[in-house]
This record gives sequence, structure tokens and C-alpha cells, in this order.
Amino acid sequence: MKKILSFLFLTVLMSSAAIAQTEIKWLTFEEAAAKTAENPKMVFVDVYTDWCGWCKKMDKETFTDPAVIDFINENFYAVKMNAEDTKRKFSFKGKEYTEATMSRAMRVSSYPNFVIMDATMENITQYPGYRQPDPFLKGLTGIVARFNK
Repeated sequence: MKKILSFLFLTVLMSSAAIAQTEIKWLTFEEAAAKTAENPKMVFVDVYTDWCGWCKKMDKETFTDPAVIDFINENFYAVKMNAEDTKRKFSFKGKEYTEATMSRAMRVSSYPNFVIMDATMENITQYPGYRQPDPFLKGLTGIVARFNK
């Protein structure tokens, strides 16, 4: 009986560990800034709005693809930023921002839009628009190859 319970416990434990790996590890902007200061890594910022249908399609179809999840988690600190959120405030490089003001500072004007930042938290490129998993991954792979040297 103890062996069966031990086996069931290990199975549940392993299953929950596998489930934990099936999502992009989204952070707030300030969490990503703190993490990249400790362990330098590029930052991927998903700038979205609540009303954006293509943003929801990215969440549902592209950001649930296992290859996309693995690539983003491996190569970036991932941030979700609502371009219309004026309530949550944070500091960055000595200035106070909301997600809306940071989106404007990044010059984002269409959604979805993905801002890629280097490990020093400088914007290096934007990758706008909806994409299916394979083309999205191909584009991100090129960006990482070009800028992550």
C-alpha cells in the first residue's frame, strides 16, 4: 500500500512540474528589470490592450505553443504590458511610469506589439502584429541571433 501511495504522490508531483513548464513566465516590467540586473538577459515586452482581438488570438494560439513557450522562457524575461493601464505605477531609470506611459515612451502605437530590449534594458527593435507560432518563432530566432551577442 505504501508503494502505491508513494507512486501516486510522485506521479502527481511530476505532473504538476510538467504543467508548470507549459506557460510563459510573465513578469511585471520592474520584475524583469530587477532580474536582468542580477542575471543579464534580453527582455520581451508584449504590449497589448484589453479590446485587441489579435492580442487575444496571440495569447490563445501563439503563446500556448510549446516551442514558443520554451524559446521565450529560455531567451528572455517576458513582460505583459497593458498599453491603456494608467493605474499601476513603477519607476524605471529614475522616472515614474504607468504601463500606458511606458508604452508611449517605447513608441508603441499598434497592437499587439512586441518590444525587444537588450540586457541593459534598451529598446533594440519592435516586432508588431499577430503571428502564428512558426513565423513568430522564426522572427524571434532571427532577432536573438542578430542582437544577443
